[in-house]
Amino acid sequence: MPNREYGLKVEDTPNFPDVRGQTILSAIINEHFVTGEPVGSKAIADRFANASGMSAATIRNVMAELEEMGFLEQPHTSAGRIPTDAGYRYYVDNLLGVLSISSDDLGLIGDEFGLNPSEFVECPDRLMERTSQLLSALSNNVGIVVSPSIANDRLQHIEFVGLSENRILVVLVSHPNIVHNRIIRLKVNFTKDELEQAANYLNSEFVGRSLSHIRSEILRLMHEERSMFDKLLQNAVILCSESIDNATNSEGDVYVDGTTNILTKRDFADLERLRELLATIGERSRLLQILNECVDKENAANGEVQVMIGSENRTPSFKNCTLISAPYRIGNGSAVGTLSVLGPTRIEYARMISVISYVARVLERMLSRDISAN
Repeated sequence: MPNREYGLKVEDTPNFPDVRGQTILSAIINEHFVTGEPVGSKAIADRFANASGMSAATIRNVMAELEEMGFLEQPHTSAGRIPTDAGYRYYVDNLLGVLSISSDDLGLIGDEFGLNPSEFVECPDRLMERTSQLLSALSNNVGIVVSPSIANDRLQHIEFVGLSENRILVVLVSHPNIVHNRIIRLKVNFTKDELEQAANYLNSEFVGRSLSHIRSEILRLMHEERSMFDKLLQNAVILCSESIDNATNSEGDVYVDGTTNILTKRDFADLERLRELLATIGERSRLLQILNECVDKENAANGEVQVMIGSENRTPSFKNCTLISAPYRIGNGSAVGTLSVLGPTRIEYARMISVISYVARVLERMLSRDISAN
């Protein structure tokens, strides 16, 4: 079930709808999702034409009560009503029931990941890119995948390649076969042999350890009181300290697909708000910060899907959006990434929560194939 830590909770509202109110609220949300228009009492009355106790007059009264509770609003005096953020929150927290993924969605996910699984094992970056594309296609919104911070990744292999002007290319491979390239600049010059020897030492001593652990160990060696440093160890300390220090500041890579989908949504008719939203999506560091706010460590450990609706989002440009996120873990380690779908508040909540939860578990299994083979 989705996380309920954030945003307006049911107990924050002065009244709660009864069973009939819940039924009508669900019907309005479902109708509004299909049409994108304010929902009038007649549309709901037609839906429940043969239901006892659901006359047009009764439905109008219940809709008025739901509006007083803050679950519906009337955008124009003569128009029908649309759900508010609080209405969607109540719906997500109380009215979705037992969630399950449809056979159609299962088939699409199976087709995407089952074509050539060895391709993904050999290139996890490609897997994450394809996953963002899949989430976008399934939701017709924006699909986002964040890889785990490499600070918690386990070292598989490291190489140093000398460049000009005392620059060194660090090729760092973490489990499962995720390649990170970065360039460091040092004040001292290293020969090709010194770079190879330092890499061989680090690969023999630190393979399988997390990068944050390696950094701590390197710092301990640097501050250890010795009358004399072994030249090889000294080189390894310098190279690895610079490489890992940069690596531990990395928050993971972001894969985004389907940004153009929101251009077709009538929910984003305000061009200025749309421009701000697109700018936020395009700003990698800001997007990572937002996602980190949504998926905290406690909820990541539980693997829970979390839903941020409209005004619950702390980012102004996301105030008209819903962000549905789930964490995924690589193997048994502490490396955690995030899957998300970003769209308007008028989104298929039950279906998207089910899809994101399922895809997160599939991604975990596929990323763990390589780990179990090592």
